[in-house]
Amino acid sequence: MNVNDVSGQIIDSAMKVHTVLGPGLLESAYEACLLFELHRRGLEARSQVPLPIQYDSVKLDVGYQLDLLVEDLVVVEIKAANELTPLYEAQLLSYHKLSGKQVGLLINFHSVRLKDGIKRLVNNYSE
Repeated sequence: MNVNDVSGQIIDSAMKVHTVLGPGLLESAYEACLLFELHRRGLEARSQVPLPIQYDSVKLDVGYQLDLLVEDLVVVEIKAANELTPLYEAQLLSYHKLSGKQVGLLINFHSVRLKDGIKRLVNNYSE
């Protein structure tokens, strides 16, 4: 499966979760349901993946975690906020850099229409 197919499956799964649950819940509820939906579709997805930082010649565990990592290709950052801000985008781009992954999805489940709450970010990506 290529990264675009994986991204499409994640977005489709998120749309299903949002249709069933709607906005207003905690991030943890959306994360658990999205993880379940991705597994149901046969995708390899892990939640709360530790993300150490590399500083000088040492890796340091400072508590960062990816909300979801799907097919070891796409980082998913889940939000339940009033709106997506540039800070959330910067956070996801930092996760790109730390994880070495090039594609990420920022999904805000508190959007009335979920398509308005999804941002796909690419960092140094080429097919």
